[in-house]
Amino acid sequence: MALEEGARSCLLRFRHRLEEDIKASYLMDHMISDGVMSVDEEERIRTQPTRKDQAVALLELLLRKDNRAYISFYNALVKEAYDDLANMLHDDLPQVSENAHKSYSDGCTSYVVLSEGGVPQRPVVFVSRPELLNRVREKLYRLKNEPGWVTIFGMAGSGKSVLAAEAVRHQGVIEECFPGGIHWLSIGQLDKPDLLVKIQSLCFRLEQHLEQHLDTQSLHRPLNSLDEAKERLRFLMLRRYPRSLLILDDIWDSAVLKVFDIHCRILLTTRNRSLTNSVSGAKHEVEVESGLDENKGLEILALYTQTNPLGLPEEARSIVRECKGSPLVVSLIGALLKEKPNRWRYYLCQLQQKQFKRIRKSSSYDYDALDQAMAASIEVLPDEHRELYKDLTVMEKDIKIPAKVLSVLWDLELEEVEDILEEFVNKSLLFVDTHNKPCLYYLHDLQLDFLVEQNRAQLESLHSKVVRQYQQHYRNGPPISGDEECLYWIRFLTYHMAKANLTQELYSLMFSLDWVSIKAKIMGPAHLINDYVEYGPILDKENSEVRSQFQEFLSLNGHHLEQRPFPDVVQLALSQPHSSDVYKQALLQAQHRASEGQLYFDWLNKSSVETLSRLVIHPHQGSIYSACFSHDGAKIATCGASKTLKVFRSTTGEKLTEIQAHDDEVLCCAFSPDDRLLATCSSDRKVKVWNVERAMLLRVFAVEHEEQVNHCQFTNTRRQLLLATCSDDKLLNVKLWNLNRPSSQNAMFGHFEPVNHCCFSPDDTYLSTSSNDGTVKLFQVSSANEWKTINVNSMFTESDEAVLVKCSTWTADGKRIACAARNSVLVFDVETSDMLLEIKTNRLSTVQYCHACPTSNLLAIAFSNYAVELWDLESNKKMADCSGHLSWVQCVQFSDDGSQLLSCSDDQTVRLWETKKVHTTSAVCLKRDSDVLFCDEEITVSAADNCNRLQVRDGKTGSVLFQSEEQSSRIRCTCLCKQPSAVALGQEDGTVKVLEVPSGKLLATLLGHTKTVLHCQFSQNGQTLITSSEDTTIRVWRWQSGEGRVLQGHREQVRCFSRLNSSEADTRLLSWSYDGTVKVWDIESGEKLQDINAHQGAILSCHVSPDGCLFATTSADKTAKLWRCESWQCLHTLSGHQDCVRSCRFSWDSQCLATGDDNGEIRLWSVKEGSLLKICSRDGKDGMDSLHGGWVTCLHFSPDNSLLVSTGGYIKWWDVERGEALQTFYPAGSALKRIHVSSDFSTFVTIDGIGILYILQRVV
Repeated sequence: MALEEGARSCLLRFRHRLEEDIKASYLMDHMISDGVMSVDEEERIRTQPTRKDQAVALLELLLRKDNRAYISFYNALVKEAYDDLANMLHDDLPQVSENAHKSYSDGCTSYVVLSEGGVPQRPVVFVSRPELLNRVREKLYRLKNEPGWVTIFGMAGSGKSVLAAEAVRHQGVIEECFPGGIHWLSIGQLDKPDLLVKIQSLCFRLEQHLEQHLDTQSLHRPLNSLDEAKERLRFLMLRRYPRSLLILDDIWDSAVLKVFDIHCRILLTTRNRSLTNSVSGAKHEVEVESGLDENKGLEILALYTQTNPLGLPEEARSIVRECKGSPLVVSLIGALLKEKPNRWRYYLCQLQQKQFKRIRKSSSYDYDALDQAMAASIEVLPDEHRELYKDLTVMEKDIKIPAKVLSVLWDLELEEVEDILEEFVNKSLLFVDTHNKPCLYYLHDLQLDFLVEQNRAQLESLHSKVVRQYQQHYRNGPPISGDEECLYWIRFLTYHMAKANLTQELYSLMFSLDWVSIKAKIMGPAHLINDYVEYGPILDKENSEVRSQFQEFLSLNGHHLEQRPFPDVVQLALSQPHSSDVYKQALLQAQHRASEGQLYFDWLNKSSVETLSRLVIHPHQGSIYSACFSHDGAKIATCGASKTLKVFRSTTGEKLTEIQAHDDEVLCCAFSPDDRLLATCSSDRKVKVWNVERAMLLRVFAVEHEEQVNHCQFTNTRRQLLLATCSDDKLLNVKLWNLNRPSSQNAMFGHFEPVNHCCFSPDDTYLSTSSNDGTVKLFQVSSANEWKTINVNSMFTESDEAVLVKCSTWTADGKRIACAARNSVLVFDVETSDMLLEIKTNRLSTVQYCHACPTSNLLAIAFSNYAVELWDLESNKKMADCSGHLSWVQCVQFSDDGSQLLSCSDDQTVRLWETKKVHTTSAVCLKRDSDVLFCDEEITVSAADNCNRLQVRDGKTGSVLFQSEEQSSRIRCTCLCKQPSAVALGQEDGTVKVLEVPSGKLLATLLGHTKTVLHCQFSQNGQTLITSSEDTTIRVWRWQSGEGRVLQGHREQVRCFSRLNSSEADTRLLSWSYDGTVKVWDIESGEKLQDINAHQGAILSCHVSPDGCLFATTSADKTAKLWRCESWQCLHTLSGHQDCVRSCRFSWDSQCLATGDDNGEIRLWSVKEGSLLKICSRDGKDGMDSLHGGWVTCLHFSPDNSLLVSTGGYIKWWDVERGEALQTFYPAGSALKRIHVSSDFSTFVTIDGIGILYILQRVV
């Protein structure tokens, strides 16, 4: 059918515009896939000399084609993002007949499914292998009704990837088996950070697709660990894309494959057929035995040389035989013959010479043929192109790079580089991924191996060339665009420097805060931390101390570097110890930037806060999955990805034993109660028991678990020695073993999903098991019967993602059990199954593990974002941060006596902590209710400590000036008096005391309040002390004589009050209460002057304007109000906050009011108009956090009213005019209550939720 007239005239009308803009080669790929254009037609167009000539030829051809070709051309424009050109053609799209349309649109549908899923296009020359193809499709049809694995395995270069892509290029397979779509992921040899990036981008792709089609917004937080990524991918594949196929191309490692063990449908290509032994589910295999048979090899040569296979010369068969069936080698020779069709004998001789001898021979593959073909292909390149091709030796395996990187390397225009790369691709010397725009280029592993062998002596100089060209091109600073080219340089520059042995350049780059900031912002902290681990040995030659300082800095701040908006790295670095190079560099930068008007704050008293691990052990190469104390605390056992078990002395870290324990990763190890035995379990499905002293294997339980064994634990007491294990098995996944028997004593039924963890109750009566089914089950050990189920899943109602329970731990009394799931630890009553407590971290992180201390109420929690936290289960308070790990923390455990804590991580270290030193209740920490005096250069701070003593500290140094005796009743508030030098404290039993500073002499005890004293304040002359209480009264004391006056009238607690004027002559006092009223008193007479019903809800804050004319109130009713001080009338009601309005403050000129709410939002209002001026920037809100990391509790303006400081989960400084955040300070703890500010706005004092005092001074 000829092209419709409307479509034809449209093409002619816009012909000139199309010829100017399109790149024909991009569009023709799509048109060939749609079956509207032949390879011969494509070849004729490709032979045109310039891009424009090719465009002209394509349009000429199109005008001779039919309606289907026009539609295909239109679709190709859309896919290649020529949207403006596609719009011009849209109105004249022809109607296709019913049948034609059906077959065409079917092909188009499958093309779209494959394209969106990232499935590679057919190679330039493609031959079908129908027998193999049918075998793969037959296996894929077996995944129609159940999840499982199809493995295509075979030697390198045998065409596995092409076969996988071709197998799904079939409408029937897609419609019948995988209507949810096909999703392709190229894997290769990856480390964990790279694998995480791959899965992040896959999840992002899947979520973006959902948002476009369902018009929804993704509220997911970033994925910070492989566990989080696995859980998100599981959710997407099972719930959002059911019956879809995930294709994993080029898998090398079983540990990588386990991350995709998510009960979905997977097709994988690999050289190692045994990889799927490590995963669960139905398994099917297809072997690609020896590459192409002879006829297929001849077919490829015929396609390249455009000859009938029957007309090929006699050398053709010999060439195919020499190629050993490798599609890659046949393609290389075919590409050579395409250009020199009379050289059949010459290339056959080249192949037969076998002049190349590999330095590293592979048993699975005969490299000779490939080497000869590669050498011949390179030989025919022009001299200058041969040198350029040699430069590709520095490429990393499995990494695709954009032409712009090579444009920098070769110092050529981008268009020229693209033409050279096209030549390499046409000669099969290089591969191109056209799904990306711009295109990405890569070498086959075998080609890269060849180049490395050929250029081994020049590797250093080749990498050196990359670095020098980069330095020349980016002499004014590194790229920060975030495009593919920028990503390449930021990710691999350190790699090239290390390979080039440019140690000085590597030092100066990696010991630079600018580089840290750029790389963390573009790539996230995982890659950056990985660099310090990987290049640590090189950096240590220069300065191991500086390297460890940078690592320590990143480990402490890794979770901040995940946040958006991205934090100021210089400000974060100012919190490092004064002796650290990181701090010194940050201070210099801060001083320079401060001279240009930027804000930075130095933490003056940080030397008083040190929580360092007592001992760090580097036991293994690779991740450490488990570590445990012996029961006497003298030894530590560790195991992990290295397949070994090691035992160390806990005091010194000296290695006592090393055992090659299993054939795969060792997932857990555990001491017996008498410390004579150690049990291990592994991905190899075996459980083993060892004699610790002699490092001797005593028992192997090898046959009962059919999937990986996740955890093992001995009973706690020696009464009857049993070992419990749990696994990924579907049914018999929890077992009890008596070591005197060859098989298990009992199997426990109940879980139908993998069980991650098992542990005995303190008295060994029960065994708790934690499973991916969202439950914790308690089994009676004596009978192996299920006693009860705790449904953890039901506690997470906000999302339909699966809840995986990672582990459980019993408290010392055996009455409570704590379970780890998602970002929470839930504590349940064992008897009633009621939830008693939820510890929910605000970190963007999942809980990996938790362990309850055997001797106290402490709970240790390990996180995927490198942190370890200690919590008190009685008070539900975080007690300490144990920072120092550089990667995901896998396990934590207390010693039996509770004095020590260990943690192990993917960073290959085990850290030991002394519980008393990191546990801040045994160190000194302060309560948040504090007072500060700024006097000339001096800063004085008063606050209660955790031992209920009042402390007065020197703010500059943090040193204690005075400390009271421990008080019998809890101290709830304090205030300082300059003259006389005294401090007051209010207590929970209603007592008020005044002490002399610094002697500590008791000056007065004031009795009268009957409940907690909530606030106290001295008058300016120091003669009067005013206090308010939970007993609803305010008392005015002449404290030296003990006389007092009671102000009564509020119906609920009075949390605060304020003088209406700082002048002593004005005796009026303003008080506010949870009863919704504001009252005005004369403190001399005790008379109530005004009673104002201000709000429907509790009043949470109040502030009097500096000019004394107005006051503002804020309330739980989500409003703020402005009032006149003379008429006591409401001037304006300020509505708009979505949560309780917690705080307010007038600017110093009384023209502006700032209000802050419990959602972290700050609003700025015009006092005169009562209108909204600004909502302070909403950047940085994520799914878990408020805008400010918590309630906005305190606000202060600078004297010139240009700046505002606010406290919440952290401290922020704002530009008032623009409403934009200028700087953020992240304390170690959160939930700041108030901030004290010096009159010149240069010094800021606060105490965080874990009791750390911060004296921050503006850097000048």
